[in-house]
Amino acid sequence: MKIFCCLLLLVPLAAAQTAAPVAASSPTSTASQTEALPPTSKQIAHMEEMLQDWPDLGRYRAANAALPPPASGENRVVFMGDSITDAWGRSTGIFFPGEPYINRGISGQTTPQMLVRFWPDVIALQPKVVVILAGTNDIAGNTGPSTPEMIQENFMAMADLATANGIRVVLASILPAADYPWRPGIDPKPAIRGLNAWMRAYCAQKGHVYLDYYSSMVNAGQGMKSELTIDGVHPNAAGYAVMSPLAEKAIAETLGTK
Repeated sequence: MKIFCCLLLLVPLAAAQTAAPVAASSPTSTASQTEALPPTSKQIAHMEEMLQDWPDLGRYRAANAALPPPASGENRVVFMGDSITDAWGRSTGIFFPGEPYINRGISGQTTPQMLVRFWPDVIALQPKVVVILAGTNDIAGNTGPSTPEMIQENFMAMADLATANGIRVVLASILPAADYPWRPGIDPKPAIRGLNAWMRAYCAQKGHVYLDYYSSMVNAGQGMKSELTIDGVHPNAAGYAVMSPLAEKAIAETLGTK
């Protein structure tokens, strides 16, 4: 009964998410029409799965269990993030070849979900450094409305957990985006700029490294440069080619090997 009630609460959100791209392309569509669409069986199955494992702790459970402890002298780095991290190197199966870097991105995730899985997906893996790239899905409202303060608190909580466990912290800027294809009507630009400014100041205050992807990827309209993205939000191969050396430089700075 509890699951059924929760599903009833989630049905309007799921329907709106699925219909949003269609509504954006049809001038006659309205928000009320979009919300009235019933969920598909696939959406219901996804919602049931989310209720059972909201932070997706199961995604990397087996991989984490199979991962040996770091070797002596190994500069293990965990990349914690959303789809931008998740897709990094997945198409080729190569993620920073030759480096002991571990990808722990999950598509669609927000900072509260990452905070819940921070222990098993980061701390338990005993890295020397964690690179956190998050926030754009919070602005989009993927798991509900979030104020800037809520997002900042989740960043701070992850950074404090890492520091308390001897892990050095790199906070990556939110990538530029002029809009979200799956959330038409949201203007993320001011929120992205504001959170990045806060992140830079917070890193300076706490002694963390701020990884600035934004400045190298933003265009004159405060969106992502068209040659670097597949949809205005997610990088393409050229985008990752810009990001990779910036990440390497930030990691080297964090480890004191720059």
